Amino acid sequence: MSLLVVGSVALDSVETPFGKRDEMLGGSAVYFALSASHFAPVKIVGVVGDDFPEDAIALLRDRNVDLDGLETRSGGTFRWGGRYSDDMNERETLFTELNVFEEFRPVIPNEARSTDYVFLGNIMPSLQLNVLDQMADTRFVAMDTMNIWIDGAKQELLDVLGRVDALMINDSEAKQLSGRSNLVKAANAIQEMGCPTVVVKKGEHGCFLVCREECFAAPAFPLEKVLDPTGAGDTFAGGFMGHVARTDSSDPQTLREAVAYGTVMASFAVESFGVEGLLGLTETIIEERYNAFRQLVSF
Repeated sequence: MSLLVVGSVALDSVETPFGKRDEMLGGSAVYFALSASHFAPVKIVGVVGDDFPEDAIALLRDRNVDLDGLETRSGGTFRWGGRYSDDMNERETLFTELNVFEEFRPVIPNEARSTDYVFLGNIMPSLQLNVLDQMADTRFVAMDTMNIWIDGAKQELLDVLGRVDALMINDSEAKQLSGRSNLVKAANAIQEMGCPTVVVKKGEHGCFLVCREECFAAPAFPLEKVLDPTGAGDTFAGGFMGHVARTDSSDPQTLREAVAYGTVMASFAVESFGVEGLLGLTETIIEERYNAFRQLVSF
């Protein structure tokens, strides 16, 4: 089964206590696709400027990422710059240059409109709704969102929540959206908004899944080095949705496994700068860490 992701394709400049990198390949759709491509074929819908590097296009194609939905427009590619604190728990945005992404209006290629599994990156809720309107029957749709949409476009966001199968959201956003300070109550409140499955991400403290009447919690994978947390959430989503797509199932047990695969893929991403940690992986390497994670949480 194949996957469709709609989101940003960007060039990131990142500074952490362990170094600095400029103009790295990034964006939510890219992290998602490079993670999910280890599990299932992926199609990207996004936009870049005419300055987007050809080697970045080649890198994505080499990993069997379908770029038919990636539009190139005259102008600059979306750029973002950030600096992380010494403990990497806080991030300062240094600049955001939307460029061609500011006028992004997703157009799903005809051959991609029947894709069974879809991930909506944290673009405007109105654009997420537009994507859903372009899709034929889907089996499982997951979405991301962010604080700016919770504040400024809440009704449209609630409309999207009523049409998707899962929301992936960080802990502060879950509290903001639900108005609850307790994360379990927050997840339950989001379910009542019409979204049956909620994944609350807590960074280095792992995540938990609320699905139907079940709740499942998982820690982050313990690492000796974390060089760059950028894109960890989208990488998690790619592993999660990649496993759902390859098994062609979204039952509670599969979603628990998907949380584990998402956690594993995110752990590879943060060990290197940008997307570097996702490029040299093999099925054997991924399964070895997945089995190590299962052993970690087994008792």
